[in-house]
Amino acid sequence: MGLNAYIQGFNSLESIDRAPGYFKYQHHSVADHCFRTAELAQMMGDIEEVRGHQQINWKALYEKSLNHDYTERFIGDIKTPVKYATPELRQMIAGVEEKMTTKFIRDEIPSEFQAIYTKRLSEGKDNTLEGKILSVCDKLDLLYEAYGEIELGNPNPVYLQMFKESLQTIKQFDDLTCVQYFIKEILPDLFAGEFADKAKMLRIAFSILPMSD
Repeated sequence: MGLNAYIQGFNSLESIDRAPGYFKYQHHSVADHCFRTAELAQMMGDIEEVRGHQQINWKALYEKSLNHDYTERFIGDIKTPVKYATPELRQMIAGVEEKMTTKFIRDEIPSEFQAIYTKRLSEGKDNTLEGKILSVCDKLDLLYEAYGEIELGNPNPVYLQMFKESLQTIKQFDDLTCVQYFIKEILPDLFAGEFADKAKMLRIAFSILPMSD
C-alpha cells in the first residue's frame, strides 16, 4: 500500500465541476477551487499578519485550504441549496463523507501516515484563526466565480444568489482584519466599470456590508 490512490484523487478533483447543473461561461473544477482558495488564504493571511499583527500558523492554513474539498472526490460537488436544505440532510451528507474518508485512509494510506491524513482531510473550518480564514476564502472564491458569470451576462439568477450568500457568510467574519480590508480596499474595485447586473450587485453588497459609495 502506497500513496498512489491519494495522488490519483487529484485527477478526480479535476474532473468534478463546480456548480453542477447550471449553465456557465467559465467552467471551474474542484481542483481549481482548492488551488484558488489556497491562494486567497495566503493573501488573507498576509493581511492578518501585516495589518492585524496576528501570528499565522502557515502550515495549518495551507493544509486546510489546499485539502478542504479533497473528500469531494467521494461524493462530488453537491449543490449548496441541496446540501444545506435541512440540518438533517447536511448531517447525513457529512456522515457519508466522513465514513468514506475513514475507509479511504484505512485502505489506501500507509499506517505510518494515517494520523496525518486523518487530520489533513478532516473538516478544516473550525474556530482557529486559520479555520476562520478558510471559511472566508472558500466563499471569496465562490463570490468571484459568481461575479465572473454575472459580468459575462449569464442570465441565471442563481449567480446573484451565490454572490449574495457569499457576502453574507463573509460578513459573519467581519471581526477579522483581513475581512475588513477586503470590504474597504478590494471589493469596491470589483464594481469598477460597467457590466450586466452591476446595479443589482451593488444593491446586494450595500444591503449586507458597510461600504462607501
